[in-house]
Amino acid sequence: MKKYYLLSTIITCLFLSSCDKVDELTQFTLDYTSSVTIPSTAIANIPINLTTPAIQTESESTFSSKNTSANLIEEINLQTMRLTVVDPTDGDLSFLKDVEVYISADDIGEVKIAWKNDIADNVGNELELETTTEDLKEFIKKDNYQLKVVTTTDKVISEDHKLDIYTAFFVDGKILGI
Repeated sequence: MKKYYLLSTIITCLFLSSCDKVDELTQFTLDYTSSVTIPSTAIANIPINLTTPAIQTESESTFSSKNTSANLIEEINLQTMRLTVVDPTDGDLSFLKDVEVYISADDIGEVKIAWKNDIADNVGNELELETTTEDLKEFIKKDNYQLKVVTTTDKVISEDHKLDIYTAFFVDGKILGI
């Protein structure tokens, strides 16, 4: 009886470890970068709404290269969202008080996906935002999506600030329907 128990334990362990390896084949990250420009302002504490141009997902070709497809995607979560000042080159984000980022796509409502409140004056030129745990697969499976950035400044800025928005989405899919 001990031999059967040992054999079933070994088989179970082998099966579970191979399932983890199969899962890893269809777990990957999709990276996107877009930009917005925060215009110079003469007044602080006023919300500014900015929208990115449409961001092409190219998700179908990426899914295919990972041996999965849109209908086999189980979940897509935002792992990272980072704002970086690219112009002016010596600029920083100390003028920001709060930031909220929303995602939208055709036929899907808008969802808040990232934010940072009470931003410190010593933030520098890069800011990592807090991110939602919500499943965003319906947005990323579309051909493109847009981001809306809502900022509130706590300082006057005398020149436009161009920001790059880096996003990393974690994708969990099934391999060939398994």
